Amino acid sequence: MKSILVHPPQNPIATEIKLAASKSECNRALIINALTGFTSELTNISEARDSQTMLRLLASDEETADVIDAGTTMRFLTAYFAVTNQKKRMTGTPRMCERPIGILVDALRTLGADIQYEKVEGYPPLLLNGFKYSGQNTVSIRGNVSSQYISALLLIAPSLPEGITIQLEGEVGSRPYIEMTLKQMAAFGVDYQADWHTNTLHVPASKYKSTPYAIESDWSGASYWYSIVALAENAEVELLGLKEDSLQGDSAIAEIMSHLGVESIFTERGVLLRKIAPSPSIGWDFTDCPDLAQTVAVCCAMKNIPLSLTGIESLKIKETDRVLALQQELQKLGAELKEIETNHLYRVSRIADFPDTTPSIHTYDDHRMAMAFAPVGMMHPILIEEPGVVVKSYPGYWNDLAKVTTWEEV
Repeated sequence: MKSILVHPPQNPIATEIKLAASKSECNRALIINALTGFTSELTNISEARDSQTMLRLLASDEETADVIDAGTTMRFLTAYFAVTNQKKRMTGTPRMCERPIGILVDALRTLGADIQYEKVEGYPPLLLNGFKYSGQNTVSIRGNVSSQYISALLLIAPSLPEGITIQLEGEVGSRPYIEMTLKQMAAFGVDYQADWHTNTLHVPASKYKSTPYAIESDWSGASYWYSIVALAENAEVELLGLKEDSLQGDSAIAEIMSHLGVESIFTERGVLLRKIAPSPSIGWDFTDCPDLAQTVAVCCAMKNIPLSLTGIESLKIKETDRVLALQQELQKLGAELKEIETNHLYRVSRIADFPDTTPSIHTYDDHRMAMAFAPVGMMHPILIEEPGVVVKSYPGYWNDLAKVTTWEEV
């Protein structure tokens, strides 16, 4: 499919959606299961390409591990292959090879990994040449760049001869993702100590226990349905498989969207979304949930609710520079994302009427750009370019969207 044209719904929306499994939970569980010798029973495995790529590479004995565009897969497998003394060449798409990994490599080298850069220092492709424990079990790592580096180290920590102590330097971003990792490790029988006053994490040497584990549905995927309900004139949607006490940081979308006109009612099956009155404006720190920023920015732009954003610095090193991508595509809706304080404070506001012509949204090979902008179609026709990018995290997105409105390939 080259483009999808989404049309506003002709009838009130009333449906239930079985969300895709969380690729964040799934990818952590897959690494842990590998470290148990593949003896744990995992259910609700994510169909997202990132997770399917992880499954394929864990089962492969090929020398080259091509993660395509999967960030967690690159980082988690680099740590896993290193500590299990496997010789691998880690690579991915051109964009993946532009995403930094030096912080993780430096930490793994401190522990005893022999890792070389094939081309550019600090970036994939990588050559993993084995592991010989250095006797050093303490590493310092910046806390505000990517929580995936920290999670990658935590996941392999029990397998190290003396465990690991991680000292997080500076501010800590995406802390719920680190806590998700620790809690999933605990579910497989591993102890840990997390002192968030000193930002010190310690995991002693131990072994994961073989454990049945059910992966929760994806709160990141849920965020697009919150936006659909917020933007539709009349809508009620029940999202199945979500938990109120979720491990996922993106469950913050329930509170955020309460300001944008969506009420969350938790049920035995998941969460029911209903329309309520929105707030006149909103400010939010996305440090702990950066993947929600695109969805919320687009929703606020369409509802003409001024939004102040902080904590979105990490968006610049995602699948694309998401800050720049938002700035360019919001203009097509008559809105702007303006940088108020360099690398700190941004604001979304409407600066013009919605255009008379149908906007065509470029997706930049980024699944979240496609899914964040598609709900605009609840109010106005919208064209989404390269819609197949959703396969990265939510392969059934367009089929699910067809349950509430019409769209066509163009």
